Amino acid sequence: MLSGPRADMVLVLAVLVLVGVAEGQRLGPGGRAANALVVSWLLALTVCAVLLLRRRFPLAVGWCTVVGTGAYYLLSTVDGPLVLVPIVVLYGLASQGRIQVAVAMAAVMVIGVGAGALAGGDVNGTAVFMLTGWLIAVVALGAMRHGRVAYAEEEAQLRAVQERLRIARELHDVIGHNMSMINVQASAALHRLKKDPDQAAEALAAIKEGSKEGLRELRATLGVLRQVDEEAPTAPTPGLARIEDLVVSAGLAGLDVRIERSGTEHRLPAAVDLAAYRIVQESLTNAAKHSGARHVTVRISYEDTHLTLVVEDDGQGPFPSRTASGGSGIAGMTERARALGGTLTAQHAPHGAFVVHARLPIQTGQGR
Repeated sequence: MLSGPRADMVLVLAVLVLVGVAEGQRLGPGGRAANALVVSWLLALTVCAVLLLRRRFPLAVGWCTVVGTGAYYLLSTVDGPLVLVPIVVLYGLASQGRIQVAVAMAAVMVIGVGAGALAGGDVNGTAVFMLTGWLIAVVALGAMRHGRVAYAEEEAQLRAVQERLRIARELHDVIGHNMSMINVQASAALHRLKKDPDQAAEALAAIKEGSKEGLRELRATLGVLRQVDEEAPTAPTPGLARIEDLVVSAGLAGLDVRIERSGTEHRLPAAVDLAAYRIVQESLTNAAKHSGARHVTVRISYEDTHLTLVVEDDGQGPFPSRTASGGSGIAGMTERARALGGTLTAQHAPHGAFVVHARLPIQTGQGR
């Protein structure tokens, strides 16, 4: 299907052929052409030629075709197809969002034709009415196309913003968790360096392993930004199947983590599996970084329609320090749960422990 300049060229040639057929009826004896006929042809050629420039100079071409077509019909005694040219220009302007200019040009055309009808020309009121309807329809169609294109662009921008937010959450979870563990181990190594070099060496080894894991997950997360011809990351997507990695990492930071499972384990949707992993990861990070906890219990309950996570630590750190750490930890976990249609709370229990409770729907269509 033709489009762009090629479509304009085809339209120009078709209009010129039809104009030539119509104007051929006005040739005098022996093919002699009257002056009015010559001027009509020059106007038709000019109007068709400037159409080819409408993509570079849309406003100038619009007014030129409107005025040129009006002058043509004042000189010509036949109803030629030249009016198609300004109609195409009006549609193009309206589809670009220049509705006011297109309406102004259409109004000029209607007023000109109406004035000709009142002056007693060949045009009658029915022709004016039909032309008005055509122009209104053309401008309306162009405006509708502009609206659809604008809506599609807004949708694309919204999807891009949502994707950036998702990547930002992923980066926060990956970097925040591993950097917190590294910070804890570095502090321990500095504290034990002179008193207990062996334990300091263990802490440094944990830092090495934690940084390696963090870099691996960071590469996997940033893989969504890779070019099409780049090699895809080979690291698997984090999920509850890898929760033991979090237990080992937390253990290196001095946390005793216990996993308790209930219900019948089954395959989770990828988004739910990833969200559950990140919620546990962020909860362990908070426990190691803010609360001074030594023991953490992670309860995973599989239900028919929901997955329930409860992460409870025995830390006594104040609640505000966990929410005002400068990051988006608890807020990020809450948003993850809400994005899937679930809920998440993070608060102190009556007995003093800090508890993160998340409930995520696992049936198809539960998320929003």
